[in-house]
Amino acid sequence: MIKVLVADDHAIVRDGLKQILARTEDMVAAGEAKDGHEVIKLVREQQWDVLLLDMSMPGRSGLELIKQVKSENPKLPILVLSMHQEREYATRVIRAGASGYLNKDSASESLVAAIRKVAGGGMFISSAAAESLAVDLMRGSDVLPHTRLSDREFQVFRMIAQGKTVSEIARELSLSVKTVSTHKTHLMEKMHLANQAELVRYAIEHRLLDDSAT
Repeated sequence: MIKVLVADDHAIVRDGLKQILARTEDMVAAGEAKDGHEVIKLVREQQWDVLLLDMSMPGRSGLELIKQVKSENPKLPILVLSMHQEREYATRVIRAGASGYLNKDSASESLVAAIRKVAGGGMFISSAAAESLAVDLMRGSDVLPHTRLSDREFQVFRMIAQGKTVSEIARELSLSVKTVSTHKTHLMEKMHLANQAELVRYAIEHRLLDDSAT
């Protein structure tokens, strides 16, 4: 039996995922977490076969959470379930240590197949995500300006594009205003953006605002 830890900040989503898993004969949603802190707590306390992780968890980014989980439990397969565009996020997720990436618009059959594959030690990515990874390998990671950003800079970039102030970002990420301002300065320089209006326009043009969470 594949023991799955379901992590999502929306109760209705967790309930739906548990119902999908309940219809299978070889897997069970044996635990659930609503934020990153609960994920770490449960990963430390119990053994799991797969962590089914929402990309956007409160308190920290999905990428940070993936890295922390893998540092504490390198053998635990992580399957990321997200509303983010695969072409923009799958590469970062896989590099962070996840074993698979699945868009929330996918059919339940794809979810079950993905869980089975990563539980067995394999990788699961869609054709769109695979194409994105292949492009990165062939051309380098600087195909588009935003791909040159660090994970933290990319997170700050999206939050700025969503209209959040430096103070709001600092509070949500538990960082100092000075640190966030530094990240903003660096990302603007890396992307050659003159002002916030250009930043927002870039985010819209590249479909980087498809999820309201960070």
